[in-house]
Amino acid sequence: MPKNRSRRDSNLRRHLAYVAARMMAEDGIADFATAKAKAARQEGLAEANLLPDNQEIEEALREYQGLYQKDEQPLRLRRLREVAVKVMRELDDFRPALVGSVLSGTAGQHSDVNLHLYTDDAKTLTMFLVNKRYRFEEGSRRVRRGDRLEEVPQFSLEVEDATVTLTVLDRDDERSRSRADAGEPPLRARLAEVEALLRP
Repeated sequence: MPKNRSRRDSNLRRHLAYVAARMMAEDGIADFATAKAKAARQEGLAEANLLPDNQEIEEALREYQGLYQKDEQPLRLRRLREVAVKVMRELDDFRPALVGSVLSGTAGQHSDVNLHLYTDDAKTLTMFLVNKRYRFEEGSRRVRRGDRLEEVPQFSLEVEDATVTLTVLDRDDERSRSRADAGEPPLRARLAEVEALLRP
């Protein structure tokens, strides 16, 4: 009986991972937590311990893109990485790092280019964007620092038909862990690393 339940639970987790992946690929849901919650609601699941983790959803997303978006997704990903390189070169003084789906390779038609910038004076970035005649929107987002959530500045701009989201972090944040556990891909990449992703 426990073995049957375990197999059923595993199948349910896998099914939920695919539902969440489809939502991310087709509906423009950008983060794993939202996709996971919507998938659970859609399937009428209330047991949190049966929800797939982010890695399971990302694997399902890669599989979904490989099956249903195998022609357009790689082209879109390359285009977003080219935009990332262009913006990172211009924002070099702010030590930009690429994060998110454009780095991991799962970016799709609704994805933003997400960059982390490191400076102790966000106003210098505002002045830089104004002087470069970027059209942008200012906002903020909450980030986890240790055991607390803090608001940090965030900017959104359009570059060559792509949305670029800039999250402004302190210099101290730059020294935080930049890689996942051993054997896992980087959590953020510098300009040279992103340029390397574009090489044949």
